[in-house]
Amino acid sequence: MTTRTPNRQKQSNDSPPRGGLALIFPGQGSQHPGMGKRLAEISQAAREMFAQADEVLAVKISDLCFEGTEEQLGETENTQPALLTTSLAHLAFLRERLQEFGHRLAPGLIAGHSLGQYSAAVASDSLDFSDGLRLVQERGRIMANWAKQHPGGLAAVLGLDEEIVRQVCSDSSRDGAVGVAVVNCPGQTVISGESEPLERAMDLARERGGKVRRLPISVPSHIPLMREAAKELSGFIDKLPFRDPNPPLVSNISSKLLTTAEEVRKELSDQISSTIEWARCVLAMADHGSSPFIEVGPGKALTNLMKRIRGDIEVFTAETASGAQLLDLASSVPAKQRERTLAGDATQ
Repeated sequence: MTTRTPNRQKQSNDSPPRGGLALIFPGQGSQHPGMGKRLAEISQAAREMFAQADEVLAVKISDLCFEGTEEQLGETENTQPALLTTSLAHLAFLRERLQEFGHRLAPGLIAGHSLGQYSAAVASDSLDFSDGLRLVQERGRIMANWAKQHPGGLAAVLGLDEEIVRQVCSDSSRDGAVGVAVVNCPGQTVISGESEPLERAMDLARERGGKVRRLPISVPSHIPLMREAAKELSGFIDKLPFRDPNPPLVSNISSKLLTTAEEVRKELSDQISSTIEWARCVLAMADHGSSPFIEVGPGKALTNLMKRIRGDIEVFTAETASGAQLLDLASSVPAKQRERTLAGDATQ
């Protein structure tokens, strides 16, 4: 059984990207016990996404999301398919509600934070939902196995400029065993590495005036040390069929627009051994005229970051929509903006 996103008006790769509504999908760390449960209770479209995930993965991923403990959800093999499923269930719900208003969801650009880029690839119709599920399940397996040979993790560094954090990593390990994994926003950088060099880098960052917090993630991802794992993942990705994304994705790595199937394939292949440049990704979307943004998935981690990246960006969360104002998105935005962000009659 294969789910593809609804047909949308095709935008030529040669035409300038549309402004208007942008969708952003969260990554690991946004999961929480009970995620998606209320959504599945109120939305048939969301229930169908969870049911399909259970069928494709041959495990009750819905039970994990609805009833799993924080510890169970924190295991990367579980986190990745659970988060992708919950995020796309939120997307299905938003589309379902907009159809009730006589509209359909038509974002101009899409992006996801780290793992969220896989949700974004499915949302843009570059990858089938079933293939996306199998892909993140394999990604989780590869990353977990790799971490057994390279125990370590990640830490957030607050209050230091990115270049200082990069120097801290360089001073802590000359062989790249620790590095900058994610640049979330000004003054918030995530470092990643094997246990001993990571601890050295955390101590050095504190000495230079930063606040440091170890994150509950055991896989030291998004640094060149993971190239072998990335190569293994690429072999799996190469077997999957991709399509040109519609609308374009914005790269986590380069902040460029991804408009072809091969560009999306390469992005997903290279990501786990490359720095996630989230702040630059968001600014690129804003420069292309994106507004408002909707965080599609559990939690509001990206919404909170958005306010620190650029304070004038309008952003909502899908979890807010699940309970309140985003249900009225079709009628709450100004008329001219609504014409841009919502593609008119749902029957078109």
